[in-house]
Amino acid sequence: MTSSHILQVRGVERRFDTTLALQATDLDVAENDFITILGPSGCGKSTLLRIVAGLDRQTAGEVLLDGRRIDGPGADRGMVFQSYTLFPWLTVRDNVCFGLRERGLARTEQLEAANAFLAKVGLKGFENHYPKQLSGGMQQRVAIARALANGPRMLLMDEPFGALDHQTRELMQELLLGIWEEQKKTVLFVTHDIDEAVFMASRVVVMSARPGRIKLDRRVELPHPRHYSVKTTPEFAALKAELTESVRAEVLAAQALTT
Repeated sequence: MTSSHILQVRGVERRFDTTLALQATDLDVAENDFITILGPSGCGKSTLLRIVAGLDRQTAGEVLLDGRRIDGPGADRGMVFQSYTLFPWLTVRDNVCFGLRERGLARTEQLEAANAFLAKVGLKGFENHYPKQLSGGMQQRVAIARALANGPRMLLMDEPFGALDHQTRELMQELLLGIWEEQKKTVLFVTHDIDEAVFMASRVVVMSARPGRIKLDRRVELPHPRHYSVKTTPEFAALKAELTESVRAEVLAAQALTT
């Protein structure tokens, strides 16, 4: 890891009419960080991610990427959602080529990049299939390949494996972590799954009940390359227990607000 911060979130708030969804939040993200974000439903995890993506606007504060203020979406940030956001009328290859085409790359360059990233996510041989011909896990692999092919500075992921069955989810965790270990992209990853948060991350951030704020920021010192068997180690169990207690306290606090 390097110590340089490529993303700086400074005093960011988000208010919807009379509801404060996200209170003054600060977060520094270093080059090559893989940060997972935990917290109770409605705490502002996805709101924070969407502000970084430029898909939502904060009502106070600022977000800087490489020292430049984020005012909208950009190719320097690749977004992967929980839903399968592929174009159903395009083939797998052309879905991955879409952003490259919009950037004006020659068709030969588009195809070279698309084929390389589809191979990287294990979809060689499926280039000419359509999304409806793929399983949910395979569609998310296409979405990840599409995001990576654009060469983003950061990868932003909003519960990308939340709709998958348990076995597929674990395989996708290993796939993405392997890509990160190889490419060292900087990643912000929202999840409700504490096991997933610990297994994937170099840092885990826990947010409080609404209005959300960062209440805990833990570095994960588990070694790389990280094999699924690390989940059986005492170190993993200890960090999971700490995070479970922290998240549980916020879930109870959120429930208290509604009673």
